[in-house]
Amino acid sequence: MEISLACYQSISLDKIQNSFRFPSSIHEVFRTKPLFSDYCFRFNRRKCGNPCDKIKCFSLEQGLQPRRPKPKPSRNTDSDLKETEETHVKRPSVGICSQIEKLAFCNRYREALELFEILELEGGFDVGLSTYDALVSACIGLGSVRAVKRVFSYMISNGFEPDQYMSNRVLLMHVKCGMMIDARSLFDEMPERNLVSWNTIIAGLVDVGDYFEAFRLFLLMWEEFSDCGSRTIATMIRASAGLELISVGRQLHSAAVKFGVGEDIFVSCALIDMYSKCGSIEDAQWAFDEMPEKTTVGWNSIIAGYALHGYSEEALSMFYEMRDSGVKMDHFTFSMIIRISSRLASVEYAKQVHAGLIRHGFGLDIVANTALVDFYSKWGRVEDAKHVFDRMPCKNTISWNALIAGYGNHGWGAEAVELFEQMLREKMRPNHVTFLAVLSACSHSRLFERGWEIFQSMSRDHKIKPRAMHYACMIELLGQEGLLDEAFALIRGAPFKPTANMWAALLTASRVNVNLELGKYAAEKLYGMEPEKLSNYVVLLNIYHQSGKLKEAAGVLQTLRRKGLRMLPVCSWIEVNKQSHVFLSGDKSHVQTNEIYEKVDSLVHEISKHGYVPKEKTLLPDVDEQEQRILLYHSEKLAVAFGLINTMKGSPLQIVQNHRICNDCHNAIKLIALVTRREIVVRDASRFHHFKDGSCSCGDYW
Repeated sequence: MEISLACYQSISLDKIQNSFRFPSSIHEVFRTKPLFSDYCFRFNRRKCGNPCDKIKCFSLEQGLQPRRPKPKPSRNTDSDLKETEETHVKRPSVGICSQIEKLAFCNRYREALELFEILELEGGFDVGLSTYDALVSACIGLGSVRAVKRVFSYMISNGFEPDQYMSNRVLLMHVKCGMMIDARSLFDEMPERNLVSWNTIIAGLVDVGDYFEAFRLFLLMWEEFSDCGSRTIATMIRASAGLELISVGRQLHSAAVKFGVGEDIFVSCALIDMYSKCGSIEDAQWAFDEMPEKTTVGWNSIIAGYALHGYSEEALSMFYEMRDSGVKMDHFTFSMIIRISSRLASVEYAKQVHAGLIRHGFGLDIVANTALVDFYSKWGRVEDAKHVFDRMPCKNTISWNALIAGYGNHGWGAEAVELFEQMLREKMRPNHVTFLAVLSACSHSRLFERGWEIFQSMSRDHKIKPRAMHYACMIELLGQEGLLDEAFALIRGAPFKPTANMWAALLTASRVNVNLELGKYAAEKLYGMEPEKLSNYVVLLNIYHQSGKLKEAAGVLQTLRRKGLRMLPVCSWIEVNKQSHVFLSGDKSHVQTNEIYEKVDSLVHEISKHGYVPKEKTLLPDVDEQEQRILLYHSEKLAVAFGLINTMKGSPLQIVQNHRICNDCHNAIKLIALVTRREIVVRDASRFHHFKDGSCSCGDYW
C-alpha cells in the first residue's frame, strides 16, 4: 500500500519515535529530554556459550548444504579410522586457502569462489578467519545470493565460531547482496552488537527504502550507546531525504554540528542531497558552501539539486565552476550535464560535454554513453545516437531502449523494429520499457500488423504482462486504422481498470476520426480522473468545433472559466549559431521582426500556389484564444521564418515548442518544406515531426 509522503511533512523525529511501541521508560526519556541528550540505556544481553549456536539463516532452514561426493574406499586401517573419528582432526588447507585469499585480494572474485568449490566438495579442511574474510569479500564483490548461501552454509557446517569482527562481516555480506530478511535475522540473534553492527543493518534498511524501520533501529541504537559517528548521521539524513521530512533532517543537521561532524564530507554531501530533495535548494547551497573541501560527490550533489528543481542554467553554471576548480569530474557528472543539455535543447552544450567525456577517459562508460544516445535521439540527431551506440563496447537494456525509442520518436518505425529484433538475437532480455519503445515506434510509423505481433509476444514469449501504456499504444494503432470500435473493446477488455492514458489515446483517435459520441464518452471518463487537466477539455472542444456543435463548444468554454483553467501563451524556439531564439505567437520583440514577418508573408503567398488555405479557428492544449486571432503568425511559423533567413540554403531546421502543433501550422510547414527544399524538424509536446518534400513523418496523426 502506497502512502503519500505529503502527510509526513510536519512529522518530527520525536513523533517518529513515539509512533513505535517502546518500553515506557524510553517514552519517559523522550518526554523529559531532547532527542540528542546524554542519556544511556543498556539492553539485557543474552549470554550464550557458543556464538555460532545463535546464528541462523534462511538458506539453512531451506536445507541448503555444501555439496559432497560419495565416500571413497580408503587404505587406512580400522584403527586409523577410529583414531581419526575420535580426535576429529581437520586436514590443513594452507595452499588452497592462500590462493583464495590472493584471488580475492586481486578482485578475482569469481575464480576465488570456483576454488572454494574444492573445499565444499572435499570437506574436512581447516579454514581460518582470513580465508572466510576473503570469501565474504568475493560474495560482496559479485553480489551473488547463491555464493552467500554457499559460503555461509559452509561456515555453519564446518563449526566456525565468528568473533565480533567476523559476525559484522557476515552481516555486511547479507546486506550488500540484498538479503535483508536473512540479515535482519542474523542481526537480531547476534549475542554482541557494536556500533558497526547497528550501522550496517540501518544502512541496509535505508538502501532498500525501509526508512521508518531504519529510524526505529536508530533510536534503539541511540538508547544503547548515546553516541553515533558521522556515517550514521549521514545515513539517517539520507533516510530523511527518502521520507522528504526536512524537519527531521534539520534535527539531524543540528546533531551533526553538536557532535562536531557537521563539516564531515559524508554528512555534507548527505545534507546537500536531503535539502535538495526536500525542496530547499537555498539550504542545499548553504551546506555546499560550508564544505571545507568540495569533493566530486559534493559538486555532483549540488548540480543534481539544481537540475532536480528545473534550474538547468544554474546547474550548468555550477558545472563550469566545478570544471574551473580543478576537481576531478566522473561519469556521473557528465551524465547529469548531458541530461541538463537535453532540457535546454542545446546540441552545442551536449557536443562540448561529449568531447569532455572522451577527454577525461570516460569515452566508453556505459552510463554516460547511454545518456548521450538518449540525448541525441531526443534532439533529432539519430545518426549521432547510432554512432555512439555502435562504439559502446558494452551495452545494457537501457542502452538498447534509448536507441529504439529514438528511432520510434522520429518515425523510423521499421528501423526500431529491426533494432528490437537484433536485441533479441544478441540474447539481451527486453523489459516493459523496451516493449513500450518498440510499440510506440510501431504506432508512430503506422506498423499495425507488426505492432500487434509484438504486443501478443509480450506475455506469450517473454512473460511480461502488458501495462496501461502498452495498451495505450495499441489503442493509438487501432485509431490510426479507423478501428474505433476495436479500440473501445480493447479498453473494456483490459485486465485492469483503464487509466487516463488509455482514455486519452481513445480521445485522440476520436478527434482525428471525428467521432463525436465516442470522443465525448472518453472525455467524460478523463474528467473524472483528471478534472484539472486542461488538454482533455480542449481536445473535446476541438471535436465540437470540427463537428459544428457550437453550443456544446460554448458549454466546454464555460466549464473552463468556471474551473479557473486558462490556456497559456505558447512559445517556440530555434538554435542558430549556438544561440537560442524564442518566439511567441504574434511576437514583435525580436530585432529582426520586420524581416521575419515579411518572410512569413512571402512563404504564405508561395505555398498558397500549392493549395494552402488557412484553417478555421481551432483550439489546442495550452494555447491562448487570443493566439487564434493571429493564425498566420503562430510561434512555429515565426521560428521557421527566422531559421530560413539566418541559415545556409539547404541546411535543415530544428524547432522546439511547448505545445502540440496546430493543424494550420502542420499543413503550412509541410508545404514550406516542399517549396524551400529544406528538411524541417519540429518537436512538439507530443512527438517529433519530420517535414520533408511536402509530407510529415507522423502521417498526419498526432
